[in-house]
Amino acid sequence: MHLPDMNLLPALDALLREGSVTGAAARMNVSASAMSRTLGRLRRVLGDPLLAPAGRGLTLTPRAVELRPQVEAALAGALAALRPAGPLDIASVERDFTLRTNDAFAVVVGPALAERVAREAPGIRLRFLPEGDEDPADLRDSVDLDIGHLPALPHDVRSSPLARHRYVAVCRAGAPHAEEPLSVERFAALPHITVTRRGRLHGVVDDRLAGLGLARHVLATVPSHASACFLALSSDALALVAAPVAAHAARVMPLVVRDVPLSLPDVETGMAWHVRLDNDPAHRWLRDAVTQADRGSVSDRR
Repeated sequence: MHLPDMNLLPALDALLREGSVTGAAARMNVSASAMSRTLGRLRRVLGDPLLAPAGRGLTLTPRAVELRPQVEAALAGALAALRPAGPLDIASVERDFTLRTNDAFAVVVGPALAERVAREAPGIRLRFLPEGDEDPADLRDSVDLDIGHLPALPHDVRSSPLARHRYVAVCRAGAPHAEEPLSVERFAALPHITVTRRGRLHGVVDDRLAGLGLARHVLATVPSHASACFLALSSDALALVAAPVAAHAARVMPLVVRDVPLSLPDVETGMAWHVRLDNDPAHRWLRDAVTQADRGSVSDRR
């Protein structure tokens, strides 16, 4: 489709507003001869004289009068589209955001994030999706923010680090080993509940124990940290969970948090989003809200 020269639109608006070539030229800060040539081009494009002689001046043709409100609206819309975005009024934003994360984040950071959204941005709805066999490419269309332990990311995905955390053990408050010193030998001898989305029975804890000539018995594997905490309530097993979840769970459940007597690597977490959302004001607000909620959860654990 052949598009007309959009540079003619401001000149047409000036001619229709002023009703004269001289006035339109002054409005556009060009010479009268240049505006006269532009009028000739507009007449050919629109198939109408637009300005007709009337005594010593000019008058708008019926077609020009009909065009005037359309041209004003079109020019105003074009100018608005080309202006930088104004300050964000987050309270007026109506939008759904899809966040993919694990239950640890949803349990520990989710409440503070939801509270801030409800208070500052009531038109925003959060859709939490569980982690699974996800593809980072989902960020290109169906997921707005990935939160948690991030895999290798494609070139068109941005990321920002969140808090690092360590793993600890929780057990029921009345368990025989709840208060006794937890040596590595005692730790290995107790049954364990581990969190793994894929039901793996072997992990870094087993590697560390093997290096000391020890082995453990995994009583159960579960896909979520919350499930591990609930299972620990009805057995004498140790549930190995993220430290933020353990601290939160111990406040609302009869659980005792125990340090793991092994040198385990910290878990790095972060959030990732597609480059198309990098400069989106509402998405920037959401990323800041996630960061602040995550920092608040760290402060709560100290």
